Amino acid sequence: MSIIHKTTLTPTKLELLTAWLPAQPWYAATGRAPELSKAGGFRLDDPKGDVGIEFMVVQDASGDRPAWYHVPMTYRAAPLDGADRALIGTTEHGVLGRRWVYDGPHDPVFVTQLLALLQGRAEPQAQSVSHTPDPSVTAEVTGAGSGVPAGAGSDVPTGVGSGGPAGVGSGGPAGAAEAPAVADGPDATRLVVADGGPALEVMRVLRPESGASGAETTEAVRGHVTAGWQLPDGGEARGRFVVLRDAVS
Repeated sequence: MSIIHKTTLTPTKLELLTAWLPAQPWYAATGRAPELSKAGGFRLDDPKGDVGIEFMVVQDASGDRPAWYHVPMTYRAAPLDGADRALIGTTEHGVLGRRWVYDGPHDPVFVTQLLALLQGRAEPQAQSVSHTPDPSVTAEVTGAGSGVPAGAGSDVPTGVGSGGPAGVGSGGPAGAAEAPAVADGPDATRLVVADGGPALEVMRVLRPESGASGAETTEAVRGHVTAGWQLPDGGEARGRFVVLRDAVS
């Protein structure tokens, strides 16, 4: 289970995201620098213990009304080959030393464990407490067991398209990434799990009381991961962090 070190990060995650977020196509610019605070999230374990995986929700208060963004991140002790465009930044961890912080959908370990979560083989963990599952995070797959591709839950997932990360259907090593089959939209980041198969949508823009994805689509929903985040008034909102859909050919 996840071990959370009570130590320093320099720069902090929020400082890294303050610089990174404005360049993302799903970020709604306000004309001012982001004013970020952590609003929620959870973690997943890497069975090998090499990569940290965090699903973080940040609130941006720089506009006329708050906005919430979902930024999954992975933390590595060395650069991920071929993933320079997914690098959020580097930070110095008080216990672990230098960490390379990546946008999660571009990291094959993130994809593997997200699929394992949808398959019921990975348990969500509390964001800030060690060795503590988070039962508020739910993963559901609809249909007759067909929501998650067969064989996608091995140490390295299979079939993320011919352009997917190395080790994700391309036969390359698990630690490398070659031209990930990842596409950013106005509300979500999309990853095709298999040629002609379902697609993962990692929701980026979160809206209170919205159980569906931000973008309208005719694709059938085959599964989803739902979690909560904190509102400024102290209440909690819930919504879909990840949606598994039938891909349109």
